[in-house]
Amino acid sequence: MSESEATAPAAQGTEGKAKTVHAVERAIDVLEIVAAEGRVGASEIAVRLGVHKSTVSRLIASLQQRGFVEEAGVRGKYQLGFAVVRLAEATVAQSGLVEVAQPECDRLADAFGETVNLAVLDGPATLNVLEARSDRHVALRTWVGQVTPAHATATGKVLVSELTSGQLRSRLGPQLSPLTPNTITDFRAFDVELEHVRSRGWASTAEELEAGLNSIAVPVRSKVTNRIVASVCVSGPEYRLAPERFEAVALELADAVARIEAQQSVGAGD
Repeated sequence: MSESEATAPAAQGTEGKAKTVHAVERAIDVLEIVAAEGRVGASEIAVRLGVHKSTVSRLIASLQQRGFVEEAGVRGKYQLGFAVVRLAEATVAQSGLVEVAQPECDRLADAFGETVNLAVLDGPATLNVLEARSDRHVALRTWVGQVTPAHATATGKVLVSELTSGQLRSRLGPQLSPLTPNTITDFRAFDVELEHVRSRGWASTAEELEAGLNSIAVPVRSKVTNRIVASVCVSGPEYRLAPERFEAVALELADAVARIEAQQSVGAGD
């Protein structure tokens, strides 16, 4: 056996690994372009990368199959898929977000005299990863780690507001369970509700999870993808947190979230 014959398998293996690594790098390049542009076509990505459109189309097909990109409303355009959001959710509790958000949530709890939570999406429910309580005698206590149905909570409405209709039904299941007479249980009505959430930038519930309990929530966005990865929510009794206060409360929550997001951006560069 010649030396070249003896080393051929190893050389082929090295070449195969190199091709695999290159393909992974190209796929990451595609994701970064989609994240930066929001909605972009395969032809534009190909030009940006200096490769043939067919190469980009194959990469997009693989990423789409795994949920990392999805077709946007315009045919031939692509945007980030929900798999990216799932990865972001998985790192929220381990990131500096909780540490950064705690002082702001404490300040909000004192200002409103109500309970404030930071939550992420967990299947069809929301998972509280941070809690700040007021010192009032009557205050909601939701304890970190508790889960609540996404369709019946303000924070849940915020967290699912970026999902497509198909993703929403896949995530929440075939039925929306009634928890009170005010709970939205019809998907068409819920779609309308989420359109309101998207247009005004915040969500609310009026006795939809529990009788006598209202809440307002705003989104926390990823500094990398600008997608929603968490939600800050204030909850309290209906007689203190009445619907006529919702907009003003939402504006103050949004200001606090802006500070949280700004601190996250600074921390990421250290």
